[in-house]
Amino acid sequence: MHPMLNIAIRAARKAGNLIAKHYETPDAVEASQKGDNDFVTNVDREAERLIVEVIRKSYPQHAIIGEESGELAGEDTDVQWIIDPLDGTTNFIKRFPHFAVSIAVRIKGRTEVAVVYDPMRNELFTASRGQGAQWNGYRLRGGSARDLDGTILATGFPFKQKQHANSYIALVSKLFVQCADFRRTGSAALDLAYVAAGRVDGFFEIGLKPWDFAGGELLVREAGGLVTDFTGDHNHLLSGNIVAGNPRVVKAMLSTMRDELSEALKR
Repeated sequence: MHPMLNIAIRAARKAGNLIAKHYETPDAVEASQKGDNDFVTNVDREAERLIVEVIRKSYPQHAIIGEESGELAGEDTDVQWIIDPLDGTTNFIKRFPHFAVSIAVRIKGRTEVAVVYDPMRNELFTASRGQGAQWNGYRLRGGSARDLDGTILATGFPFKQKQHANSYIALVSKLFVQCADFRRTGSAALDLAYVAAGRVDGFFEIGLKPWDFAGGELLVREAGGLVTDFTGDHNHLLSGNIVAGNPRVVKAMLSTMRDELSEALKR
């Protein structure tokens, strides 16, 4: 096992235990708004602090980018840990039991290690570049759909960027006619993990942040899938516009979406 994967798992489990404990005691959760329809809780911050503590103990020189604390510089600028301590905060606040801890390690701009941990189901999704993806120790292979017929697609509404509402609804409408059904559960990290596990066949979302998808992206790739932007390129790291699935499903999604893309979504 990659030594950094070991540390990432330890950090994710520690944060996950804290999150699960607070889920049982909602009165101790303090939520506040940090942007349009964007919430943070004391649990997000405490979970991030625990993750940083675990990483710093083993790798004090590495840089860390966290959703809540921003960039924590390190002497070794080649290695970057990208963490989302609680992906699905709104679900957590509402006591909808679907959220995850996401941790990725990028070395010289390439993601090498990924962990997505669902503390409510005790499901641990892991990947090391070139070594495949795993769920609780079992090898993952994505779905085998050949086109959109009969597929289940996952998505997330662009609730922080409602200027894209009309374009988004048009995309969903076009895809819905061709697929079997949609799922929208409120955690991009778990959506991508589910693509890797073949629980859903494809996924798309507008305007994600790197910490939302850095871990899940490697899971999909290592399970044999593709991750692109809405035009089939790899600008999603900047735009946050993501399409994921096995190569055939991604190709079918991109061709279905093509005519509905606004100029803003082609970047």
